[in-house]
Amino acid sequence: MSYCCDVLFISALACQIADCLNDNELSLLAADTLLLSDALNAIAVRRSICNSSANDKSSSNSTSSDQANNTDDKS
Repeated sequence: MSYCCDVLFISALACQIADCLNDNELSLLAADTLLLSDALNAIAVRRSICNSSANDKSSSNSTSSDQANNTDDKS
């Protein structure tokens, strides 16, 4: 239930911001923050994929090295 605090805070913040802006300004801010949210989400997804891809490559390289070392040991 700790996430409820975040939801309540964001809702209260939205109400406070809305009180300070006219309808056009509020619409523009909503569109801009939606764009920001989408861009940040895309960055997070790309980081996650790139990091897991890099981890997969490094683990396959170490596995290949381990296998080569085991082959050398048996020779």
